[in-house]
Amino acid sequence: MRMRESKRVSHEWNRESPEAAEQGISIGVIGPAEMVKQILKVMKSFPSFRPVPKAYRDEDDIPILAKAAAEEAEIVLASGPAPYYKIRETADLKVALHYIPLTDTGFYRALSRLKNALGPDRKIRVSIDTVEKRMVERLLKEINETRVEAAYDNGAAFPSVEQLIAYHKRQFESGKTDAALTAEGAVADALAEAGIPCEWIMPTDQNIVVALERALLSTETRKSKEAQIVVGLLNVDRFEKRVHHHASEHEVQRFKLDIHRVFLDYAESLDGYLTHLGGDEYLFITTRGIFERETGGYKTIPLGKRAYEKFGVSLSIGIGFGRSAGEAGTHARVALRRSKEAGGDACFIVREDRSLIGPLSMSDPLSLVLPLTDSGLIKRAEDAGMSSDYLSKLMSNTARTGKTDFKVHELASVLGITVRSTHRLLLQWIDHGLVKVAGVEKVPKGRPRQIFRLSFLEE
Repeated sequence: MRMRESKRVSHEWNRESPEAAEQGISIGVIGPAEMVKQILKVMKSFPSFRPVPKAYRDEDDIPILAKAAAEEAEIVLASGPAPYYKIRETADLKVALHYIPLTDTGFYRALSRLKNALGPDRKIRVSIDTVEKRMVERLLKEINETRVEAAYDNGAAFPSVEQLIAYHKRQFESGKTDAALTAEGAVADALAEAGIPCEWIMPTDQNIVVALERALLSTETRKSKEAQIVVGLLNVDRFEKRVHHHASEHEVQRFKLDIHRVFLDYAESLDGYLTHLGGDEYLFITTRGIFERETGGYKTIPLGKRAYEKFGVSLSIGIGFGRSAGEAGTHARVALRRSKEAGGDACFIVREDRSLIGPLSMSDPLSLVLPLTDSGLIKRAEDAGMSSDYLSKLMSNTARTGKTDFKVHELASVLGITVRSTHRLLLQWIDHGLVKVAGVEKVPKGRPRQIFRLSFLEE
């Protein structure tokens, strides 16, 4: 019974990513079911990883799950300090072990929720586990919080769930505290059931991102791929039209030189090589390790925003990975074609197995980034009559705007087709589960307008 939750979470991930078992760096994820789901959700923006989820209900299952994960994965990630130390104590793993640390953001969020529940202006006494006393004192001092009195668990070095529950209960029942803050979900559930006000100090998405980035840096697969050649093609959208805005040939040449200088600076930031292929196209070469670091794990390329702010132009970018320079160049051309099909102002990556990543954010790391476009999604789209051109345009538009709800005339504008054709396509996409009706907009005159949601982009 205890192992069913792990199998269910694993099944859910495999259902969402049919090709997951064949791609990426395998990473075991150990934690309570709720935390594992949160980690898997964040991990979708790390196309380099192939997760091996192992969720537990009972902490006694942790060593067994960790050993099972280590047999399938190159690296194991624990959801927090408690499962991490449990694994270190009881399981001799042959792979690297990492965990998601508790930081100020998770602590502040839990404390804020607790104060709101008890009354934001009252003084409260809180029992705290796992988080060090020195860290709590520093965090409270930074926000000038004088209405919180903290008590700390000074028992066993690596206390069990039962020991933590007993500690918080003793503090509360003796009248020493009003509430509890815990780093263990099972402890929070037990205290809530006992009627003790409590909050679970859960890592935020940003905490998980940092832990995943650290894990990525440590993998042997990544190290072996660091020196792999990456070929990139840069294309200035509607270049000839932009050139015609200049009054003289001198201004045209200055404009071309300015663009070349920006591209040269970008190639320099990648420790790469840049060459002009003629007209509106440039080629750069770098290594995969550097490119991965500069893009935050294939999530963002700020060059697009820089070009728009400086020159008012958008870029189409194609990136190719390959086992040889020729293969990488071929894949870069395929990726550039996909960016053009998306309407420009987009960047796609084609990997050595010809799987697709993108569109990458063209602005900054905080912008919305869509997850890996795997072959399973592409096949679903094709079966529903959604061409790769339409799929690219929809994904690129969502990456730029974050919008997934559209009225039919808005979708027609994005796709560049008539409203009648869009209606016909929507019926097919709804039948195949790619789109659903999200609501209805009432208008003063005429029939209400349906609002369609691109549900396949939210999966």
